[in-house]
Amino acid sequence: MLASDPEHPGTLPVQQMRAGDHAFLCYDDHLQGWDVLSAFVWTGLARGEKVIVFPDPRLNPGDVLRRLKDVPGVLLAQGYDSGRLELNSMRQLILPDRTFTAAQQWRRIVEEIESARARGFTGLRTYIDMGWVADLEADLNVMMARERQAGHLFTTGLYSEICAYERDRFPQQVLEAMCQAHPQNLLPALGQLRARQTDDTLRLAGEVDLATREQFTHVLAEAARSPATRTGLTIDLCGVVFLGVECARELIRMMDCTSAHRPVRVRCTDSVALVLRRLGADPAVIDVAQVKGS
Repeated sequence: MLASDPEHPGTLPVQQMRAGDHAFLCYDDHLQGWDVLSAFVWTGLARGEKVIVFPDPRLNPGDVLRRLKDVPGVLLAQGYDSGRLELNSMRQLILPDRTFTAAQQWRRIVEEIESARARGFTGLRTYIDMGWVADLEADLNVMMARERQAGHLFTTGLYSEICAYERDRFPQQVLEAMCQAHPQNLLPALGQLRARQTDDTLRLAGEVDLATREQFTHVLAEAARSPATRTGLTIDLCGVVFLGVECARELIRMMDCTSAHRPVRVRCTDSVALVLRRLGADPAVIDVAQVKGS
């Protein structure tokens, strides 16, 4: 885990990526993160977007495709067969240039966005494994400048991008800088839970279920004991994509045990609020946030 991960204000699970997002992903080796990639691709196809995957250049494209097709369902396979899903490489994208420049990459991405729209897609999303930096022997400073200055690609909401960094291939300071340079920071796998407390607010992102119940219970207890919450605590679940029944009941028990001088409120999406209400939570302490979708 990057030291900066828990402190990134835009940490979220891949399921909550929206059109127009530019997200950082750090993974430990080329075998990890397939579930994040598959979820990203599947969501794009389901939303009618064109999807281009730039995998680690060390991987055989056939192996990448087979791994994606291992996901239950036929959407990914159909997407590839119909041309809605494409495998590409940075080397191929920047042709006829052989040396990477941000300007050339940006120009080609804009062309791909325009092409996708002309063909009737709702937008374009790309997954770019940053292994291309070593493959093209590109300058790290040039790559980092591209990441920091790419905001103009996302202003229309027609393009979204994951930049995936394998931890062992980049210096720690580069990973830290790139984590902060991206507006969003993705959890490295499905089924994870990330907690971040600032003053009287505990923010949770990911999945709250049996697998993460112990962690969930622990962070709730820690937040309740924090001196910053002596006048009340807000538990922000807007970054939670799944709330299991047992964990929801644990949260309700905590809410019921608080005093009027130290109340606990929950801020969440409609779907999470529905779970809490059906299990008996007091609607008066639930604030439903309007979270924009893609």
